[in-house]
Amino acid sequence: MSTKLEDLDILVIGSCNTDLISYCKRLPKVGETVHGSKFTVGFGGKGGNQCMAAAKLGASTALVAK
Repeated sequence: MSTKLEDLDILVIGSCNTDLISYCKRLPKVGETVHGSKFTVGFGGKGGNQCMAAAKLGASTALVAK
């Protein structure tokens, strides 16, 4: 997909990363290990989150990240 810069409402230049999320029933105490019941992989980063939020509000967006 090719998008011209002139067609964008917002161009975000920022960070983008992969989140590794483990779910557990409670937070561990100091020095304690708590085993999780579910594990997922998601996407995040300040730039990625801002770009997605603007797109969900209807803006034409693009993200430049490394």
